[in-house]
This record gives sequence, C-alpha cells and structure tokens, in this order.
Amino acid sequence: VVRRRLLQRYEHQPFISCLAGFYSCRWRRYQRERTEPGKCCCNMVNELKVSTDLDFSFCFSLVFLYTWGEGKNDYNGFDWYNYGSLGFWFLWSLVILIVAAVLFAYISFLLVLAMCLLAEGQQLYLHWSHKIGTFLVLLFSISSLFALSILWRDHRKTVRLSFQVTAPYLHIGAIAIMVLLAWPVALHAIRADKKVTQVIIVGPYLAILLFLFLIPLGMYSPCIREMGTLGPKPALIGHRGAPMLAPENTEMSFLKTIEHGGDGLETDVAISYDGVPFLMHDDTLRRTTNIQEVYPNDTDKAASFFSWDDLQKLNAGTWFLKNKPFVGMGSLSKADQNQAMNQSICTLSSFLRLANSHNKLVIFDLYRPPEKHPYRNLWIRQILDVILKESKIKRHLVLWLHNGVRSFVQSVAPGFQHTMGRKAPIEDLLKHNIVKLNLVYTDMSSEDIRKYAEANITTNFYVVNEPWLYSLAWCSGAHSVTTNAVHLLKDLSQPLFLMTPQQYNIMWILTDLTSAFLISLIFAL
Repeated sequence: VVRRRLLQRYEHQPFISCLAGFYSCRWRRYQRERTEPGKCCCNMVNELKVSTDLDFSFCFSLVFLYTWGEGKNDYNGFDWYNYGSLGFWFLWSLVILIVAAVLFAYISFLLVLAMCLLAEGQQLYLHWSHKIGTFLVLLFSISSLFALSILWRDHRKTVRLSFQVTAPYLHIGAIAIMVLLAWPVALHAIRADKKVTQVIIVGPYLAILLFLFLIPLGMYSPCIREMGTLGPKPALIGHRGAPMLAPENTEMSFLKTIEHGGDGLETDVAISYDGVPFLMHDDTLRRTTNIQEVYPNDTDKAASFFSWDDLQKLNAGTWFLKNKPFVGMGSLSKADQNQAMNQSICTLSSFLRLANSHNKLVIFDLYRPPEKHPYRNLWIRQILDVILKESKIKRHLVLWLHNGVRSFVQSVAPGFQHTMGRKAPIEDLLKHNIVKLNLVYTDMSSEDIRKYAEANITTNFYVVNEPWLYSLAWCSGAHSVTTNAVHLLKDLSQPLFLMTPQQYNIMWILTDLTSAFLISLIFAL
C-alpha cells in the first residue's frame, strides 16, 4: 500500500510541476508550497492583487473580444476611416481581432492554470513576466473599449442589437461557466475553517447564479416569435454593387449584384467639371483608381474637378485586386480578375440603363460639387436630365433620397419613390409623399418598423453585411437592406436564432434545471 501510494504521488508530481512551471516558472519539484483548500492560497498581499488583476483582465478582454467580434459588420468602414487618416490601406480591423483573440486565450490559459493549482492545494506565485502580460492585457482591453466608446459611439448600438439575437445563447454559456466554477468554489468552501469564510466564498457565487437563472425574464428578442408570424425576407440592395466580389461602383460590381439575385442597386453620384454625372463615393480618386500613376500631382484634387475625358483615362479596378478591401473576401477566378483589372469609372447614365434593363431599384447619394465648380448650382438639373432624358429609366424604380429640392423633383418628375434618410413623424412623412425610410441599421426598432408599416411606409437599413444582423432585420420586419454581401445573404432560408417562445422556455428551463442539478451534485460530493 505504501509503495502504491508513493508511486501514485511520484506519477502525480510531473503534472503539478508542469502546472507550476507554466504559471510560476518554478520547475523543480520541491520549490512548491502546499496549502489546504479553503485557506489563503496567496501568502502575500501582492499575490492577491495579481489574482484580482488576472480576473479583471479576463473579464475586460472577454468583453472587448465580444464587442469587437460583433462589430465585424463595420470592419470595412473602420478600415476606410483609417485609410483617410493614414493615407494607405490596411486591414487594421482583422489585426485587432486577432490580437484580441490571442490576448483572451493567454489570460484564459493563466486562469485555467491557477484553478488547477488551487485544486491541487498549491500556492499561487505568478511569474513576473506573466504579471507584466496580465497588466498589458488589462491596459489594452480597457483602453480599446474606451477608444471605441469615444471614436465609434454607434458601435455600442451594434453591441446592444447583437444581444437581441445572441442573449439566449450567452445565457447558456454563462451558466456553463458557473457550473465549471462550482467545483473549486465547493472545494474551498467545504474545507474552510470558519463559517464567515464559507459565506464569503459561496455567497457571491450563489447571488450571481440566481441572477443568471432569472435573467431570461427580462430578455427580449424579435427572433423569439410564434410560428407563422415571421414576415417576408427583406429585399437585398447592393451597396455600390457587390464590393466584396468586384471593384465598388463599377459595371462589374453591379452585374455581380444582379447575377446573385439582388433586388436593387445603390451608388454615389458626383459631377465632373464638364457636367457629366459619374459614380464615385470618395471626395478624391486616390483610393479607388490609379491616379497616382496617371496624374501623380493631382492625387488630392477633388474628383469633381476632373473632366470626363480625364476620368476615362483612369483604371477603377486594379486597386481592388491589390488591397482586397474586405475581410474574408476569398479569391477571384482568373476571368473575374481579368475583368476587374479592366474596369473604368462608370457614368450615372450607364448605371441607370443597366438597372432599367434588369428591372432593378436604384437609390443613390448625390454629392453637390464644391465651390467654384461650374455646375455647383445646376447639378440637380443635370442629374434629372440624365434620369429622365438619357437613361429613360422607369420612374417607379428610382428611390429618390435627396431631400434638398424634393418639392421641385416631385413636380418635374412624378412617379419616383420618395425616400427619407431619417426618422420623422408619420404626419410629416405623408405630407411630403414619403413611401420609404432609408435608415442606418443602428436605428433598427421592430416597434418603429411596425408603426411605419401601418402607414404604408417601408423601411430600408444600411449597411447590413453579417447574417446575424440580417436575421435581426428580418425578424424585426424590415422591408429591405443595403448590403455589401448580396452573395452571402441571399442563401439564408430563415433567420438565424429563430425559435418559438415555447422552444425558448424549454431551453431556458432545461438549462437552469440541469445546471442546478450538477452544481448541487458537486457541492454534495
């Protein structure tokens, strides 16, 4: 018996040595000091502080990883903002996501090591290098969350929206973590010397557990609904075409949207120096053309100050192959690469004729020419001439968004579907013959959508790229969305996370009962 026990202890030593080595960099067998569960595992105030920092680092790094991960819908906008500030294109959003994931995995690994050492009755001595690492993770997470709250305030709305579809599953994950924590909590509580110590250990744990058990009572998700109450799938409007498959605002991009079954096309319209409306989102031509090669001295010149002849000399596709502006774009076929390399700037007239020939809706942002531009005060007439005379597009296909001269447009071009870019009282919208709202997705509200729908005013949300966000728009009753990912969203046959209230109640009750049984069993043992 003695021999067997000695053998078991000997075989167990390498495991503890490995744990202590990774956590404390103490690899020798007899460097460790043992403590009984329930007693102080850190004999120094400094070690208690380190353990607290480790816990806070885990929490903040988890919050930032979730926050940034759910913001994937806006990664392109974030990278575009950095391009405007730094002058060169790089996928900063992907780098931040990878860093956040690595740091969270690092802190999680340290926490697992700490829990295993505690279970083995070992005292915790975090190595100084890990102390620095923990502090850096905490600093990075807090500073990143602070920067997001200041520089990207709408991101908080994105996270709140994500809770409407992920909350039921986050609830299950939180309960699972509490079940895993039950074992070390029970071990230390049962072996504690004093009742006060037991209360200090078990009390907060049970309070958090009770809160998690009851939190579904206040949970809301439009995707938890009765069978047969889900509305039709929102129509898909290609944002500058299909910019994940082809260079934005080019003929190829719009053809890709049409090829993948998009219901409409969105673009941006500027006017050249000689009065030709053309498609361009940015103020300058640096990001989406090869102007550095053709006109190297005019890279900062406003796009509207170039004549149409000058604009035709630029290539509008090579940048797309070089920069790959979207995370997870995938590779293009050889034929698509060759086609993208030969794209040029598109005119409004060509865009409208293409949409009309395929019976697609069009919506566009209009950019007034800058001061000293010869068409600064004639730009609306130029655009209307192209719409009504050159392209002769069916008027009901035009979603007129510009609000400045709406009364004039309604008088000279009846038949457009007039669209407002902000929420307003229903009486005001009906007074101005508004039939559609074009809203940023962070303004999504199932209650507002229903209220406007009752007045025969439909809603379109932009820019919706992620399946979870499209699912939320679908469940909320949105009529259409503007998206960069027509080719991905078209394949959704039903919203993600869709379930009936009965299914959710069963999931909730089973989760709570199962976890309560497992936790009770752990404490009993």
